[in-house]
Amino acid sequence: MSDTPFGFGLPPEEPENGDEGKKKDPAGGGQGSGGQGGNPFGANPFGFAMPGMGGQGGADNPFAAMFGNLNPQDLGAAFQQLGQMLSYEGGPVNWDMAKQIARQVVAQGTADGTKDASVGPAEKAAVEEAVRLADLWLDQATSLPSGAGTAVAWSRAEWVEATLPAWKQLVDPVAERVGAAMGDVLPQEMQAMAGPLIGMMRSMGGAMFGQQIGQAVGVLAGEVVGSTDVGLPLGPAGKAALLPLNVEAFGKDLGVPADEVRLYLALREAAHQRLFAHVPWLRSHLFGAVEGYARGIKVDTSKLEEAVGQLDPTHPEQLQEALQQGMFQPEDTPEQKASLARLETALALVEGWVDAVVHEAAKSRLTSADALRETLRRRRATGGPAEQTFATLIGLELRPRRLRDASRLWASLTDARGVDGRDGLWEHPDMLPTATDLDDPDGFVHREHMDFSELDKMLGEAAKGDSEGSRDGDDEK
Repeated sequence: MSDTPFGFGLPPEEPENGDEGKKKDPAGGGQGSGGQGGNPFGANPFGFAMPGMGGQGGADNPFAAMFGNLNPQDLGAAFQQLGQMLSYEGGPVNWDMAKQIARQVVAQGTADGTKDASVGPAEKAAVEEAVRLADLWLDQATSLPSGAGTAVAWSRAEWVEATLPAWKQLVDPVAERVGAAMGDVLPQEMQAMAGPLIGMMRSMGGAMFGQQIGQAVGVLAGEVVGSTDVGLPLGPAGKAALLPLNVEAFGKDLGVPADEVRLYLALREAAHQRLFAHVPWLRSHLFGAVEGYARGIKVDTSKLEEAVGQLDPTHPEQLQEALQQGMFQPEDTPEQKASLARLETALALVEGWVDAVVHEAAKSRLTSADALRETLRRRRATGGPAEQTFATLIGLELRPRRLRDASRLWASLTDARGVDGRDGLWEHPDMLPTATDLDDPDGFVHREHMDFSELDKMLGEAAKGDSEGSRDGDDEK
């Protein structure tokens, strides 16, 4: 098996010296033509960054090649992880393994040496106060009421735990497609004889996805500042969350007082919560758009077939190199293009609304509002860690490419129709601006729109009238 059998690149933290060591030592059988005396299973056929894995060990000992110079404790942990991988019989992703690896990545700390830590009472109180004040300011900037029933301060590990259900909803559809493709690439006659092998491949596949997702989510936990950084509600409904450790790191080199940074980020988190709490169709609309786009992604089975057909057990790195070329190819169909346009527009509208509302609430109260706004705009528009995470996990870049256009449109709507008129557009998805409207914001702002609330009222009155007419007819009888 390959280190990355699903076409994903290796996480940046994973060492690659295992394969490199083999290539530099042809006498060891790794790359040599005969492979005599080498390890037919490869340096690490299961693709796992096993605890404590060191060098390759002796070429004559396949277990030494697999597990390196492990001490007894690490060896036990490695076999335990291997057993978990092969015994997995769940869905397309081993989420227990994903959580375990994400927690391990968090425990290792970030590149700057910052380690995760439990949130203390003072930090919790500071976050609660920031969210409370943010909600007061937002009351004057939007007609949507508060959506944060509680304000919480999370450690990085707590963020991992709280957001895994949302990751599951986002990633499982693509993982299912890839898992099915892995079984389909075997020739028909081989499939009849390889039932146990296919089952093992699926178990391995769930584990491999779990490893990749755990690694990515663990890295992301070291950078996010709240539960809505990617424009999607990743945390539980009604909880406005900030990560004090990451908030501090975000504001470290900005030259802005720490309390202003915290308050501005609390404004963004609270604004997202209002939108997702009081626009009941929005969450399913966004997640459905991601899933719809994922359904249109095809797995390049020709690469899998070629890799499996040419598989040489003595050269497993060939399979790795073939699959690292990538397998996700968006279908070039009108439906797929429309799905992508809907998703990008929806993300831009959410982020643009939050940007416009937060700026309105903060501009006269925070001296650093403009600087913080621009910093966060660049963070989202240039593609931060969240974009790379989604691109790796589901073959999709969740970037609000038209954030500035959407923000300008929402600001223009505020000037032209007031806060109530602007926020009233969230009553129904058909009332929202489209990608074309972002090209012509003035045209949209001054265009007449159907008021769905009035339509519902008219339909309700008509139904009431029919009911009363029916009763009158019954009375006459």
